[in-house]
Amino acid sequence: MPTFTALTTLTEKAPAAQLGLLLEQLDPAPYGIGVFEVEDGSGIWEVGAYFMDEPDSITLDLLGATVNAKPFVISEVPDKDWVAEVRRELAPVVAGRFFVYGAHDADKLPADAIGLKIEAAMAFGTGHHGTTQGCLTAIDQLHSSGFNAKNTIDVGCGTAVLAMAASHLWDGQHLASDIDTIAVETARANLKTNGLADKVEVIECAGFDHPDITERSPYDLIMANILKGPLVELAPKMADYAAPGGHVILSGILNTQAEEVIEAYAAYNLSLIDHIKIGDWSTLTLRKAAS
Repeated sequence: MPTFTALTTLTEKAPAAQLGLLLEQLDPAPYGIGVFEVEDGSGIWEVGAYFMDEPDSITLDLLGATVNAKPFVISEVPDKDWVAEVRRELAPVVAGRFFVYGAHDADKLPADAIGLKIEAAMAFGTGHHGTTQGCLTAIDQLHSSGFNAKNTIDVGCGTAVLAMAASHLWDGQHLASDIDTIAVETARANLKTNGLADKVEVIECAGFDHPDITERSPYDLIMANILKGPLVELAPKMADYAAPGGHVILSGILNTQAEEVIEAYAAYNLSLIDHIKIGDWSTLTLRKAAS
């Protein structure tokens, strides 16, 4: 049976979130609703809803008009096993010593690689996005340089692939946090699948806003693959929670946005030591002064 998508865009977060709530009240209700910022630095927010039957365009546009959204674009989605389709298209990814793969490619895991098993059906962070590849490469390079991270945290962890990578390389204490309940559940499932549930603790919270995170600070290594806006806002806390001589790995940043993020962190004594570019995306490694 085909399904239908209805998509629109807005220029601000608050009305986008309000429209998402209005869509939840439809009868019949969509079976899925998404509200997210487009990752191109434009500040545009996209609101999408998914329906089993074709929705009424007039009703949708009336809802959208209350928050000045553009008219909805309704599309029919073919009946297809999208997870299977994605699995066929997503080849394993090599980033430094890390080999990110799905169960369908388990037989391709090299004997000398560090395997990170992430399924395509799960949350953001399968390893195929340039930001995740950049972070994994930066983590591997830090370890190869002789840096010892005894206390790490993956902020906005998604699948927890970065926390998993860190726990493979360094003994010690590893935390992961995300504001999204589904991401937290996904992260815990991934850790269990990879035999790392006893090495990484996952906490549901926004940023560093949890007493356990504060109690275990400062951190030798902070990793955050999110978006430019939140990264700039978090700069003061990143500096507070990083140990003297500690490192911070940041991504979710377009190449055109990198300089703004670098400057924001330099203001808090975090200096750039490496800049990895993969496609349109940047990964920054910064170091906090030792004293």
